[in-house]
Amino acid sequence: MSLNSLRGSAAIVGVATFGQGEAHGFTDIEILARSARAAVADAGLKMSDIDGLCTASSSASMWAMPVVEYLGIRPRFIDSTMLGGSSFVAHLMPAIQALQSGQCNAVLVCYGSAQRTAAFGRREMVAARKFLDPQPYETPYDPMMPPSAYALAASRHMHEFGTTRRDLAEVAVAARAWAALNPEAFMREPLSIDDVLNARMISDPLSVRDCCLVTDGGGAYVLVRAERARDLQARPVYVLGNATAVWNRQISSMHDLTVTAASESGPAAFAMAGLKPSDIDVVQLYDAFTINTLLFLEDLGFCRKGEGAAFVRNGGIGPGGHLPVNTNGGGLSCVHPGMYGIFPIVEAVRQLRGECGERQVAGARTALAHGNGGMLSSQSTAILATEEAL
Repeated sequence: MSLNSLRGSAAIVGVATFGQGEAHGFTDIEILARSARAAVADAGLKMSDIDGLCTASSSASMWAMPVVEYLGIRPRFIDSTMLGGSSFVAHLMPAIQALQSGQCNAVLVCYGSAQRTAAFGRREMVAARKFLDPQPYETPYDPMMPPSAYALAASRHMHEFGTTRRDLAEVAVAARAWAALNPEAFMREPLSIDDVLNARMISDPLSVRDCCLVTDGGGAYVLVRAERARDLQARPVYVLGNATAVWNRQISSMHDLTVTAASESGPAAFAMAGLKPSDIDVVQLYDAFTINTLLFLEDLGFCRKGEGAAFVRNGGIGPGGHLPVNTNGGGLSCVHPGMYGIFPIVEAVRQLRGECGERQVAGARTALAHGNGGMLSSQSTAILATEEAL
């Protein structure tokens, strides 16, 4: 079975989020379950219809097992591959293959985290990882991860291409402008370039406004075969392309701090989709830090390497700009519950279904959703489209 034969063979028919921001009194699995049940209902299905499951967690190595138990399902296909934040974009391909092989008929992809309000939150998780998952070339030096890793990439991009802190601030300001139009976004207050530049420094050159939020939140989507999607209640969004690439785990193992594995996953996803960057109407990127957006715009082919700064200047990726990027507000202003990768998929689907209210991109028929995991480590790209763009 060739990848091209899988183009448009599956469609996302339900999406949902829950608990974005602060979800007091909820656990990770309760947030996940609320998202999952809402996504299944959005598809017009029942939980008993779900016979495939994809999920991952940064806090549990056997996470799929309690999820199966809690949701009360007995899936015939399970994928709990953990690639960090990109996992939920990377789950698309094995889910599509399972659907096409007949192994299952409806796949639920879901995630939930209470990292902001839980007693065992992000600070404790970072400390635990030093013992449970040490990085041999970095952990002994006790860097402040992940900000220091991304600060290295930002510093190199600035040195090599003349990118400035003001250019990075453009990314944060654009994300906030989109978030102001999104009732679900955690931070919606006005944000200026000067606000970003004058904010508390976290890891030079990244200030706190260059860094993603620390929130609770969950998301889910449901995937079925294309022929079945046409009979369900929601407008289907087809998966035209998907690819994943991993070149490193540690930031110190990157051969070039300005080139990520998105430069492999992006072209492969576009090739499968039969599209090119100029064909994409709306872009959802994993913006854990402002430098991510520049790197991914370059590596995915929306501009040349080193031209990301010029691409985002003067509101280029904000409302009214030349390319709508992170229309929900992204990880910088909307939500970031440890792993953000499911939210680019959810927002892309909502844009293609025309459900985004004030932030809706008029006439959107194609979307790119991109996930990042680890320290610019795993990269996964998905190309989605409405039926008109098949």
